[in-house]
Amino acid sequence: MKSYDVVIVGGGHAGAEAAWAAARMGASTALVTMRADAIGRMSCNPAIGGLGKGHMVREIDALGGLMGLATDATGIQFRMLNRRKGPAVWAPRAQADRNAYPAEVQRLLGSAANLEIIEGMVEGLATEAVVDELGERRRIRGVGLDGGRELKAGAVVITTGTFMRALMHCGRSQTSGGRVGEATSTGISAALESLGIQLGRLKTGTPPRIHRDSIDYGVMEEQPGDESPTPFSFLNETIGRRQVVCWITYTNERTHAVIRDHLHEAPMYNGQIRTRGPRYCPSIEDKVVRFADKPRHQVFLEPEGYDNERIYCNGISTSLPAEVQGELVRTIPGLERAEIVQPGYAVEYDFVPTHQTTTTLECKQVAGLFLAGQINGTSGYEEAAGQGLAAGINAVQYVRGGEAFVLGREQAYIGVMIDDLITRPPDEPYRMFTSRAEYRLHLRSDNADQRLTAIGRRLGVVDDARWDRFQEKMSVVEEIRRTAGRERHGDRSVAEWIRRSDVSVEDYQSWMIGQGIEASRAASDQVFIDCKYAGYLERQSRHIEKLRRMESAKIPAGVDYERVPGLRNEARQRFGMILPRTLGQASRISGISPSDVTVLWVYLSKYHKLRQGITST
Repeated sequence: MKSYDVVIVGGGHAGAEAAWAAARMGASTALVTMRADAIGRMSCNPAIGGLGKGHMVREIDALGGLMGLATDATGIQFRMLNRRKGPAVWAPRAQADRNAYPAEVQRLLGSAANLEIIEGMVEGLATEAVVDELGERRRIRGVGLDGGRELKAGAVVITTGTFMRALMHCGRSQTSGGRVGEATSTGISAALESLGIQLGRLKTGTPPRIHRDSIDYGVMEEQPGDESPTPFSFLNETIGRRQVVCWITYTNERTHAVIRDHLHEAPMYNGQIRTRGPRYCPSIEDKVVRFADKPRHQVFLEPEGYDNERIYCNGISTSLPAEVQGELVRTIPGLERAEIVQPGYAVEYDFVPTHQTTTTLECKQVAGLFLAGQINGTSGYEEAAGQGLAAGINAVQYVRGGEAFVLGREQAYIGVMIDDLITRPPDEPYRMFTSRAEYRLHLRSDNADQRLTAIGRRLGVVDDARWDRFQEKMSVVEEIRRTAGRERHGDRSVAEWIRRSDVSVEDYQSWMIGQGIEASRAASDQVFIDCKYAGYLERQSRHIEKLRRMESAKIPAGVDYERVPGLRNEARQRFGMILPRTLGQASRISGISPSDVTVLWVYLSKYHKLRQGITST
């Protein structure tokens, strides 16, 4: 029986980041996947980033992850979204080459020392009884694979995506599998249930792909990439790859009539599928029913690669029968002669409701067992990758007895996401948006390295090359800041002048040229934004400090909430289910009122010697 520090189960975006992080931290790591050539595969749209999601990719990169590197190497169109709004919500997005992206992820993983990739299907989990701070529970000892093979492990990270007891739907047709042409996994679901872990079911979907030569592009709106693309990785200053064009068209009343006429054949509406799908990425059937007053819906036609014949129809996700999909697609302007090369479909799969998970993504019932990605009820490559990175780091820290890696809501979108999952367990696939973050101005995509790279360095995920580059950048940033604070522009400092509403980034750049300052765009932009919004940032910093005081008030393990006098029954139940780590986390649990937190604070102060300088909750 081979032994590893960490075993990763699943080779999707969560599994790839978990394996990359664990291996770079020096842990002996095994990545178990059904097919090695499917690692990093993009099941849905071959695109990375977007609102909130792009911020997380830059955070993953700042911590030493691989998603940003793979995207920069394989992107075919780059756009910075929300440029007309403030920098807090500027969001990088890239269309990637569907075949090149997983190949690059596999190449990067192949370069990692300490990592072994094993083809196989995990069928069982080996555990033993243990008593720790969470009471009597099980502890992971390894995994069992098909064919009788066994791997011993100090920690296991499960990142199964949509493959646990997965069932695909296309009209009345039902096929086992988590992705077209790939099998489902049944053993892990049974193993988790045998350990007392509750499972739920969720649903996601994908649109049809059409042949690029069957489209009339002349009647559509062109959507080009940025003239000067912004890379995802802080290791890259420019993108030299050729940019492709995407196109926009719209559904119409004829499209909607076809859908309404065939709703009885849609699995979501005929009772065949009873699970919840993603609210913020609905099927075209849902759009037509829920937004019946809208005469049209946008459809983005996105190439799947430079030489790929397939065009992804973003906006018309569907599980209607294949022949109906052909009928509805051909009502859309420009697609009258469209040839569908892969119909859309829906997939149902098992997940683990997150009231059973801690902020380190460790399963409460099984010590050393970590969960990441869609198994936690999320939707999207970026959400999965962020969890994978966190789970991989925490798995190594668990094996080594190190400090838990938990990012706060004020530190990263990754921290916002994980806190949301734990305090507000999702009953539908969770998707990240900038609106979920209270401190958006601090959590910008441009300063992710400033927020997180030192943390990644301390953990051992950030290598020397990245660290040296980061220090060089910050040296330039500090020099520009000093100069802007020292030099005058009229009757005020340059830093104060930049705050004026009529001062543009072009004015600032002209000043830099006049000063003879040479700096990368990333370094100069970061100083401009910090100066422009200094007042808002200072105000937000005061709120963050208050949050930190709440988060520093640790709730001891083993608190019996049934014995807390004055606590409402609902609060007792929710605290007992979630087991919050801090008063701050307790305050964010759904259904918890400020008075509940005050009652808990008073009780902990009296009986558990809680003294953290908190005067108000």
